[in-house]
Amino acid sequence: MFETPPFWMYIIGFPLLLGPLVTVHELGHYLVGRWFGVHAEAFSIGFGKELFGWTDRRGTRWRVSALPLGGYVQFKGDMNPASVPDGEARIEEGSFQTANLWKRALIVAAGPVTNLLVAVAILAGFFAILGKPSYSEASTTVAVFGEESPAREAGIEIGDKIVAIDGTPTQTFDQIVENVALYPDQNLSVSVLRGDRSLTFDVRTLRVNDDDGFGNKGDKGMIGVGPDPNSLDVIWEPVSLLASVPMAIDRCIKITQMMITGIKQVVIGQRSIKELGGPVKIGKVAGERLSLGPVPFIELLALISLNLAFINFLPIPALDGGHLAFYAVEAVRRKPVGPQATEWAYRTGIALVLTFMVVVTFNDVTSLPLIGGLFGS
Repeated sequence: MFETPPFWMYIIGFPLLLGPLVTVHELGHYLVGRWFGVHAEAFSIGFGKELFGWTDRRGTRWRVSALPLGGYVQFKGDMNPASVPDGEARIEEGSFQTANLWKRALIVAAGPVTNLLVAVAILAGFFAILGKPSYSEASTTVAVFGEESPAREAGIEIGDKIVAIDGTPTQTFDQIVENVALYPDQNLSVSVLRGDRSLTFDVRTLRVNDDDGFGNKGDKGMIGVGPDPNSLDVIWEPVSLLASVPMAIDRCIKITQMMITGIKQVVIGQRSIKELGGPVKIGKVAGERLSLGPVPFIELLALISLNLAFINFLPIPALDGGHLAFYAVEAVRRKPVGPQATEWAYRTGIALVLTFMVVVTFNDVTSLPLIGGLFGS
């Protein structure tokens, strides 16, 4: 483990993280398309100028390109990597646009679904190898207060057992932390058991700017309580591979809910847009996790894979979710959306994506020590 990762870990961490995830995402599109008889003209890891590649016997050009910020499969009948239809190719056999609507939908959905399956597989593997963490029930009993404790000010006492945060049951101290951290400087309903009495308190959380030890900061909520340290010992209970799958799915659902909450908070102004990161931050975190060893890096791999699935399912034109939204409209109307509406929708979608990339890249750059000071951060 490195206190400060060497520079080479940042350099290799980014492609080691995104390379496999982009590849499996595009392979999802490619394999389902091939299954349905749609010809792929190009399969690219990265965008821009081709660095090297080869053409297989089916006529698909496999390439690695200069900008490692994504990838694409260009099917026959697509004008460009965004899968904008080429009207001249509609009647050609093997083109994407001549495939049945449900086949096109499955081809498009296959990419993010593959990323989702990768995340589930990684987490299921962890549960199967390490087991299911079991915590003492005493970990939810308040044993200490922090120097600043909104919970104490609200009336919570030593010995109270926290059973729910805003109606969400808490069975471990980790769940208390997780359910509070997402809500800095907000009112939460904290339910406790005091003896045989059930009590509920309105607690205004603290806003704490937390540092992960590598200089990555973000706001989190705290209520200023802690358990008996002896209650935090974890017992790992063996689970079968079959039982690990629903556990992994449940964890993916919870992570997705946290992502949705975080995005909502940015949109309504409860969190700063500066907390959003782009390629530079991903590369930085990848290098840091790599320095901690293979397990933290693989955990990050699962998290980013789930992020890719979530983002690509958003109904934004130019993303997979945008295509699926058009297909849903087509299914209802029983005919495709008009070419002019499609063109404007894709232009708008691409503009949104590019704007987002500019914002997160600006956040990345201004967070760097030598540059951030110029902007007062």
